Amino acid sequence: MMQTQIIIDSWNTTVQHTSDLLTKLGEEKMMKAVAPNRNRGIYLVGHLTAAHDAMLPLLGFREVMFPELKDSFLRNPDNLEPLPFTATDLIQKWTAVNDELKKHFNHLSTEDWLQKHNTVSEEDFAKEPHRNKLNVVLSRTIHLSYHQGQLALLK
Repeated sequence: MMQTQIIIDSWNTTVQHTSDLLTKLGEEKMMKAVAPNRNRGIYLVGHLTAAHDAMLPLLGFREVMFPELKDSFLRNPDNLEPLPFTATDLIQKWTAVNDELKKHFNHLSTEDWLQKHNTVSEEDFAKEPHRNKLNVVLSRTIHLSYHQGQLALLK
């Protein structure tokens, strides 16, 4: 189905543009907040990496690769304290997670994409079939685009 490929292509393009932006920013700019009293670039990279990592079990591919990111980047906001990771470390994890997702994405058929994700019950999925794997990728692409816009402010 063409719509499935459009969504996956959008995901891949957005991930690539974000990766290119992260490479250009470098360690020093990543330590800055995107605006006064807002998240730092390093936090946003950790947040996006942890969110993408959480997609692995959600989509039924495997367990998360970097469970150590969850507390710092999904359970807690950026409190401007030093983080236990460097921007370089987080960018490496970002790349690894997105490479892993892409590997799995390339093996799914349209039928696979339209199956339920792992946090929706069979009963709820029967009532709401839009709660499928493809919709997860669509919503995460929007999430990524939002934070990519914030990161662009660091240029």
